[in-house]
Amino acid sequence: MRILTLSLLLTSFCTLAHDMVPGTAQQQAILFTHATVHTASNGVLENTNVLVENGRIKAMGEQVQAADARVIDATGKHLYPGLIALDTQVGMVEIEMVRPTVDTYDVGLNNAELKASAVFNPDSEIIPTLRKNGITHAQIVPRGELLAGQSALVNLDSWTVEDALVNTPKALHLYWPELGNLPVKEEERTKALTSHSEALAQIDTLFTQARAFVARKAAEPGLTHRRFEAMAPLFSGEAKLFLHANTAGAIGEVLAFIEKYRLKAVLVGGYEAWHHGDAIKAAGVAVVYPSVFSLPRYRDDNIDEAFSIPARLANAGIDFAIGYSGDWDARNLPYAAGYAAAHGLSKEAALKAVTLNAARILGVSDMGAIEVGYRANLVLSAGDILDPLSSRIERVFIDGREITLKTRADQLYQKYLKR
Repeated sequence: MRILTLSLLLTSFCTLAHDMVPGTAQQQAILFTHATVHTASNGVLENTNVLVENGRIKAMGEQVQAADARVIDATGKHLYPGLIALDTQVGMVEIEMVRPTVDTYDVGLNNAELKASAVFNPDSEIIPTLRKNGITHAQIVPRGELLAGQSALVNLDSWTVEDALVNTPKALHLYWPELGNLPVKEEERTKALTSHSEALAQIDTLFTQARAFVARKAAEPGLTHRRFEAMAPLFSGEAKLFLHANTAGAIGEVLAFIEKYRLKAVLVGGYEAWHHGDAIKAAGVAVVYPSVFSLPRYRDDNIDEAFSIPARLANAGIDFAIGYSGDWDARNLPYAAGYAAAHGLSKEAALKAVTLNAARILGVSDMGAIEVGYRANLVLSAGDILDPLSSRIERVFIDGREITLKTRADQLYQKYLKR
């Protein structure tokens, strides 16, 4: 993650910052009237009023009123919870081909102490394009070889990183080594198996040493090791380990690893997770599936295999959310959920997979749904938010404050209209 170059990166980002002014904190109550409310937790409520005060949902119902509220007539429109994009690098990448603006990874096998939030750029030009599609929050995730660092949940309308951060339990990310297809030649096959065994042994050694350090530190409080100390919450159950793996073989290894170290864990990837449905449920592991728009992994897979995996996860009874790995393209998250809905997943489950389920996987209990007491992260749309042809998002609110939906593309469009 090249933390040492942070000051240089921030200087570079200044030339790439968007000039959209963040919304101000909610000062006046807001009343949405006659909306079709997609709660994500309690189905769809027709002709419903929603009252927002002090950044939270105060009341809901057909008869809800408020004397001094700002009234937004939502007749014939749809009110959704703000979407949460999981497994992104939003704000960590600006231009992929310009290396000083890419800060997603660092070298080494254990970077547990590194935080994605340290390099998050709240002024990224990419951010307004996500908000335009109804995405109010993103999980920003480091990349790496094995233990890559810590992710963070951020809102997508803020002046500073501190303003953007949403308090969540600590989350560390481990990229599991996957064996893949074995070579036909015996010598190459043996070499691949040996290399894979060595990689698994490295992970085992790392966690064994970290656990031993934690136990020793309890008796010797003055003992320090910043990487092992960053891993300590994993062993106490205060942090979750997000394990990135896709193949059935790797997922089997991951489940054995979770059981051995008694970890709270989330599986990221999960292309073949449904093969291990019972074991995943028994381990209490949720799945983040970020590859709806990917090509099939295997030659004999159906062409729409990636689209249908969320439905397979649902049918297997696995708790899951739909993510979208990437940066600028993470704006396509709602359409990924829409594709999953067109391939066997119910519309309600698809919406829940990018809202309430995502929040719960991150350990946030007051986001991702339109419920009394929840944060007022809301999207008002003239159509179906999961359909790119009809969504027509009109307003977006984060913690009750209305945010601009302008993007650089809008500004350039207006500029050249005047030419």
